[in-house]
Amino acid sequence: MVPRTGVTVDIHPRDLPMALIGTAGGTLALWANAPTQIAIPTALLIVLDIRVRRSRRHS
Repeated sequence: MVPRTGVTVDIHPRDLPMALIGTAGGTLALWANAPTQIAIPTALLIVLDIRVRRSRRHS
């Protein structure tokens, strides 16, 4: 997927220890009895700080 002109996507890891995030994600998946196809993308959304910005062109 390629963003359009004028769209900026910033992806940064959160300021949390990776061991804490991994343990919390694994525990959540086991506790909720969630399949792997759901647990992994959810864990990535928790671990990563994703920001989408749109800038307008001035004519």
